[in-house]
Amino acid sequence: MTIAITFWGAAGQVTGSCHLLEWGGHRVLLDCGMFQGRRDESARLNATLSFDPRQLDAVVLSHAHIDHSGRLPLLVANSYNKAIAATSATRDLSASMLPDAAHIQESDFKWLNKKGRAGPSSAPLYTMADAVKAVGLMESHPLERPFTVARDLTVTYRDAGHILGSANVDVQVAGATPHRLVFSGDVGRWGQPIIRDPTGPRGAIDTLIIESTYALKNHDTSTNASEHLGEIVRHVAARKGIILIPSFALGRTQELVYALHQLADANRIPQLPIYIDSPLAVEATAVFRLHPELFDNTETLIQTDSRLFDYHLVTYVRDVNESKQLNSLNGPAIIIAASGMAENGRITHHLANHCEDAANCILLVGYQGEGTLGRRIQDGQRDVRILGEPHHIEAEVATIDGYSAHAGRDELRRWVKELGGPIQRAFCVHGESESLVAMQKILQEEGVKEVHVPNHGDKFEIG
Repeated sequence: MTIAITFWGAAGQVTGSCHLLEWGGHRVLLDCGMFQGRRDESARLNATLSFDPRQLDAVVLSHAHIDHSGRLPLLVANSYNKAIAATSATRDLSASMLPDAAHIQESDFKWLNKKGRAGPSSAPLYTMADAVKAVGLMESHPLERPFTVARDLTVTYRDAGHILGSANVDVQVAGATPHRLVFSGDVGRWGQPIIRDPTGPRGAIDTLIIESTYALKNHDTSTNASEHLGEIVRHVAARKGIILIPSFALGRTQELVYALHQLADANRIPQLPIYIDSPLAVEATAVFRLHPELFDNTETLIQTDSRLFDYHLVTYVRDVNESKQLNSLNGPAIIIAASGMAENGRITHHLANHCEDAANCILLVGYQGEGTLGRRIQDGQRDVRILGEPHHIEAEVATIDGYSAHAGRDELRRWVKELGGPIQRAFCVHGESESLVAMQKILQEEGVKEVHVPNHGDKFEIG
């Protein structure tokens, strides 16, 4: 029996995670994520499905981030109607995130159409109904308990320690010559706030597919990140400025609320209003409240405060009119809003209204993909276009990388070491070119002789 893997996303790039596993006439998709970055290129890749969704037996989802899940409704729009496997928390998060992704696409297209700037690259990929149907196809599975996906294929989820509900995907293909494939999804970090440390698969692996996002660098510790956050808040609040934080609604926003809660309780930052301006972040936070079983119970705040995210300084903003009122807000204050790379969502409106005030600060706390507004700001561009209009950035720009949910270089090596091995072959995905090469080198140094860096559309026979 021939086993093959084809890389239809996050191959030679960071986003769009999507890998097609084929064996004995069966097909299972590992993730089906959205491409993010340069708009025309991303729009082209997002709109293209290079396989027939009707021929899939199942989809296995590693976690709820949109670059891993965001094209699941597109499968539905193209007649997919089989199971989508996920952990319970991933399913609960997807119930908010996928309809939100549809809503953002529809709203952005409507706004651009109104301004006369809509085009083929801005057309929505799918409808809200497609997103709701995709969630309806999800079947939840607990960590560490094997489940059957298709004939001769069993999957076990292992805790990836990346975000709430994230999992490594441990695949066993039965047959005359059994084959074990491990897909890392996104590898998390040790010592990350709220969620538990990674506990990946153990033992011999025939094929490993591993993310490489930060294979070139190490992150600051979460303790140092909290110290840096406190310094920035004190500094900007003293000049009565507003701190604008583009943040992923899932994971990063909850970490920031947790960190600000700790800092304020310890009187290390002043008592100032904190606005979470994202309906999706509000809903994602509600899912966190539903899954305390996934929290790291060794953390003091988790042990002592059952209302981690309901802090008196925090206001959760759902209503559009309430969001618009923040455009004329006077500082000191903090506004946390999606999207994390400042490509769309409410943060774009806040940047447009507050970026030209030197008292303010744009604080970047997550990965900024090539071609995104967040990356341009991070790289020091002062003249940028926001919502199609030119703006000159006078606000301070700061970066804290200690809040990344992705393993850094040494953590990726640690995760590989803890697999135990041996690993027969590996594929490096989900990274910019230099990071992919760096991950290849790490694996080779750890004794993996056959290591590939696939390109988009590359197909390999692995068994």
